Amino acid sequence: MSVGASLDQQWVRIRGRLKDEVGEIAYRSWLQPLTVAGLKEGEVRILVPTRFMRDWVNTHYADRIRALWSGENPAVQSIDVVVASSAVPAALTADNDEQPVAAAPAPAPVAAAPSSPLRPRPERVPAEPVSDSMGDSGADELVVNDDGVSALLDPRFTFENFVPGKPNELAYAAARRVAESSTVPFNPLFLYGGVGLGKTHLMHAIAWAIRKKDPGRKVIYLSAEKFMYQFIRALRFKDTMAFKQQFRSVDVLMIDDVQFISGKDSTQEEFFHTFNALVDQNRQVIVSADKSPSDLEGMEERLRSRLGWGLVADIHPTTYELRLSILESKADALGADIPLKVREFLAHKITSNVRELEGALNRIVAHSELVGRAITLETTQEVLHDLLRANDRRVTIDEIQKRVAEHFNIRVADMHSARRARAVARPRQVAMYLAKQLTARSLPEIGRKFGGRDHTTVMHAVKKVEELRATDSAFAEDVELLRRMLEN
Repeated sequence: MSVGASLDQQWVRIRGRLKDEVGEIAYRSWLQPLTVAGLKEGEVRILVPTRFMRDWVNTHYADRIRALWSGENPAVQSIDVVVASSAVPAALTADNDEQPVAAAPAPAPVAAAPSSPLRPRPERVPAEPVSDSMGDSGADELVVNDDGVSALLDPRFTFENFVPGKPNELAYAAARRVAESSTVPFNPLFLYGGVGLGKTHLMHAIAWAIRKKDPGRKVIYLSAEKFMYQFIRALRFKDTMAFKQQFRSVDVLMIDDVQFISGKDSTQEEFFHTFNALVDQNRQVIVSADKSPSDLEGMEERLRSRLGWGLVADIHPTTYELRLSILESKADALGADIPLKVREFLAHKITSNVRELEGALNRIVAHSELVGRAITLETTQEVLHDLLRANDRRVTIDEIQKRVAEHFNIRVADMHSARRARAVARPRQVAMYLAKQLTARSLPEIGRKFGGRDHTTVMHAVKKVEELRATDSAFAEDVELLRRMLEN
């Protein structure tokens, strides 16, 4: 114990312990900004710059800080984390923690902060002026709640037109909760996933739902790229205060593809302060990206930490079942009669993203209407030959086993097992047959991939499938569908 040490000395040792315990990144983000104001009647008062940080420290670190301080000084019984601007002496802020404090003081023009270690380093301003089509305030690049600009929202991208499934169920539920709640359920809502999986659809759907539920709420939706260009424009025309007022006075701020500002230091700095200001005012922030906050390279650590503070909801690549549901929904919306076999074929073959899947459906429907030919497997392959070729890959026995097991609703492990029940044996024979037809593997090699079976077992499977194809039309259709899905 170090009772005789000064309060500052005790705090230095406590911070050292905390740094060792939580790691460099968390320490810099949440604990380094803390300062000690004094000790009174067994209670240490600790100052933080924002309410956002106060809430986080109270939730995650306050108990540990109190325990460490009690070990340093038994006279310390509790701690009190309060909000106070670093520009105001502690004596003047001791009873001011209930007043809303901005996340960071709104800086004067960038050149006016020469001594700040966090001062923005402006991105290189483009040689050509920013297009006047963006408008003086950039409002026509945004989506807010008035009829003049809400048309920039895609009317197709609503919750009613979104097909939920296991890969996107958390993101979908979280988006609906944010859109329908009169309070802020989690802040920020961070949606992430690959290209064409539905992030932008959900962002637009939230904006539409908020506009319908409460037209008075001010909503801004824009891409991170547009945010950056608006900021650069404000710097160029020395109008940063209007920029700050525009973005920090909204009820809901929605930033799409935030990964775009990776490596853009001054834009990150401004977004960081805007984010903190809105969260401190209990305003909703919604962000999307192609990666989770922790995986965003070129993004400042403190910003990554804050982006992950609310709810992070990922959108996984689509499953076969979800793609099939999406095709059914889109076909209904188009009023098109798409045979089940064609939908199954597309759901198996086009696995990259929903955008490409919808594009393929639009092409075959348009071809049918313009040329007057029925939609069949053959016409589908003909119309989409370039797209299918781009999605094709060399067929492997593992891929064949996976596709066949999925089609017949059995486990891939059953392909290797000794089970002989017909529900398992027949799909296994189909997989062996397709392996013989679509790969250059020898019969013994194929047998080894099916649980170490003999080559004569593979020969029997091939013969059996050929016999059934000749006598059972439904079975023949299943095998042909699988072959078309797998072959190059």
